[in-house]
Amino acid sequence: MEQNLDALKINFDTEGLWLLNITLAIIMFGVALGIRMEDFKRLLKKPKILLTGIISQFFLLPFVTFIFIKLVNPIPSIALGMMMVAACPGGNISNFMTQMAKGNAALSVSLTAFATLVSLVMTPFNLEFYGNLYPPTAEILKSIKLDPVELVQLVCLILGIPLIIGMLVRHYKPKLADKLSKILKPISLIIFMLFIVIAFYDNISIFMNYIHYVLILVIAHNVIALLLGFYFAKAMKLSYKNQKTLSIETGIQNSGLGLLLIFSFFNGLGGMALFVAFWAIWDIFSGLTLAAYWSKQKIKE
Repeated sequence: MEQNLDALKINFDTEGLWLLNITLAIIMFGVALGIRMEDFKRLLKKPKILLTGIISQFFLLPFVTFIFIKLVNPIPSIALGMMMVAACPGGNISNFMTQMAKGNAALSVSLTAFATLVSLVMTPFNLEFYGNLYPPTAEILKSIKLDPVELVQLVCLILGIPLIIGMLVRHYKPKLADKLSKILKPISLIIFMLFIVIAFYDNISIFMNYIHYVLILVIAHNVIALLLGFYFAKAMKLSYKNQKTLSIETGIQNSGLGLLLIFSFFNGLGGMALFVAFWAIWDIFSGLTLAAYWSKQKIKE
């Protein structure tokens, strides 16, 4: 079973890889256009919220994921896919979901920016650290010879540079930033959704034949991430509004970045790619469903 799964070749060519690169960069640039330096200053004045978000995403989620992997013992490539998801920063679509859920939209956008900067170091670190800590995935990393420097460079190129350019445009040309933001946010979101739909359509036979290997794991992992963000924020005595925000920020991961790294560094490893690809579809569904539920609730503080 393991060999059959890892021999899978998901239909994703060089053109698709470049399109994903560009789409992720445009989405990050669009998010950055709405970020002011004051947002960072505001977060730094309330370090408790900032630290809760960073700890939840980059320390607790990878650790809890590792414990979950030890308990369920999935095949190594799927385990590495779980680690990849946990190592990625929050997905940019989380900003839209937070707004829909009546969460703290300003905090969501600011955390996305901060998490993006932290991910330049923490995404490669968590993938390397937990991947090598678990013997079955350590064997894959040895055969792949993952270069952390190249990994950092790619994350910088796709997330870091668009973030900095977007914030500079916001700082020096606020009117232009407002105009571009109104255009880019909906367009980039639609492009990303179309990308997922087309990729799913191109690989529908693979999904139908192999989805049972990852279906329960993806759903369980996503639920764990959403609950972790919510209850950790609650334990830190944050407001209900911020609890919802942290739940979405922790549970909606940047699976697009995960797929990009898998096809760039792991040659589209079957089990790994299948897990992250299904996560990309599932967490949009779960995030929108949760946001819709919260949007109907009365405000609770």
